[in-house]
Amino acid sequence: MKAWEVLRDAVDEVGVKAVAARLKVSSALVYKWCNEPPGEDPDASGALNPLDRMRIIYEVTRDRRVVNWLCSAASGFFVMNPAVEAGSRDELLLGVTQRVVEEFGALLSDISRSIANDGRITREEADTIRQSWEKLKFHAESFVVACERGVYDRPPDKSRR
Repeated sequence: MKAWEVLRDAVDEVGVKAVAARLKVSSALVYKWCNEPPGEDPDASGALNPLDRMRIIYEVTRDRRVVNWLCSAASGFFVMNPAVEAGSRDELLLGVTQRVVEEFGALLSDISRSIANDGRITREEADTIRQSWEKLKFHAESFVVACERGVYDRPPDKSRR
C-alpha cells in the first residue's frame, strides 16, 4: 500500500475533521494527504503527507530509533527483516533451527536465573531478558523469512553425507 492509502484508511475510521482538529491543520490539508498525488512524485500535490515524511526522515538518518519510537507509541516493537542470502552456510535448515532452540533456551535460562536468586525480576534482569528475547526474535524471524523465500523448498543435498 502507498502511504496516502494507509493514511486514507486510518483517517476514514475517525474522520477527517477529528484528525485535522487534533493536528491543528485544515481539513483540506488532511484530505490532500489522503489522496493519490498526481504522477509518481508523492509531494507533487505540494503537501507531503506525514507518513511519507517519516519515511524520508528514516531514509536520511538511517536511525532506527525513529521507527522504534513510532512502534513504541503504538505499544509495539520494530523487528527488522533479516537478510537471507541464497547459498549461504547460515541457511542450512538444521543450523537455523538449532540456533532458534539455543536462543529459546538462553531466554528460559535468563528468566530462571532471575527468579531463582530472590524470587523477583529486577530492572537489570529484565534488560537481560529483553536482550535474550530480541536475539530469539531475530533468529526465529530469519528462519520464517527463509521459509517464505523458499530457501528450504528443495531436497537436501545428499552428496554432503
